[in-house]
Amino acid sequence: MDNTKVKLSKGAQEQNAITTARIQQIQSQLDNAPRTGKLKEKVCIVTGVGSLLGIGRAAALTFAHEGAKHLYLLDYDPTNLPDLKSAIEKKYPDVKVTTLQADAADEKAISGLCEQALREEGRLDVFFANAGYASRDSLQDTSVETFMNSMRINALSCFLAVKHGSAAMLKTNPSRGKDASRGSIIMTASAAGLRSGAGSIDYSASKAAVNSIAKNSACQLQKTDIRVNTICPGLIETGMTGTVFEFARQRGSAGKIGQLNPLGRYGVAQEIANAALFLASDDSSYVNGQNIAVDGGLSSSHPVVPGRWA
Repeated sequence: MDNTKVKLSKGAQEQNAITTARIQQIQSQLDNAPRTGKLKEKVCIVTGVGSLLGIGRAAALTFAHEGAKHLYLLDYDPTNLPDLKSAIEKKYPDVKVTTLQADAADEKAISGLCEQALREEGRLDVFFANAGYASRDSLQDTSVETFMNSMRINALSCFLAVKHGSAAMLKTNPSRGKDASRGSIIMTASAAGLRSGAGSIDYSASKAAVNSIAKNSACQLQKTDIRVNTICPGLIETGMTGTVFEFARQRGSAGKIGQLNPLGRYGVAQEIANAALFLASDDSSYVNGQNIAVDGGLSSSHPVVPGRWA
């Protein structure tokens, strides 16, 4: 590995300091923000919660902060599930937490989890299908197995969330405060699913499929008040992207991460969790069938040299 240090200019150093301060401010949001109860009485499922730096964990904590009644949290790797459960119960003792080690692309597990929510709480209000996988192979090096694995983990898992999550959300239960069908299904797609240049071909194809699932599902679930949307993150520091950040920091070029987008920086999991909260809450009651980019503006433009249009 080339460990050559990259010396940043004074301007770049100042920008890096501003970015670092801004990131720290965002990451401490839950420590300072009041609990507004945006998700009061809502029963929520979140998949892909296992990474300590991940979007799923950040979303689970954010949903708890906003008063979710019961969180059902799933991940394929059970290592960090006890810590997450403990962290939520310690800080938010009014929130019920159930964790499950399972594959988000396993139909039996997903249908069973939706049925468990109905059995225990009588309703399901939010399903955040966040579990995902990213490969890094070039076109010629991508095997059929890698391609299909990306489609299974990224796209099939979302299909199952919509199929079984919507079936649960269609059920009414006046005794539990739900007198009509209603719910919000949120899926983590990617800026890579919007256009080329943000991921490998199999990853990008699977995330484009997720975006399509949202649009088609929203139409098939018309007049049910069940909304289906995707969040399309740009470059976010998570366990999945950790090697990119580690390499840059070893070379001394961390200040250049995310420099190609209009905000000039990378994002963090809390920023995606905030978007998920918006879609989970009634604040987004008229948002449906949308692919919402949360990428610092990366997908807003074709490649261009600033100030030149040709």
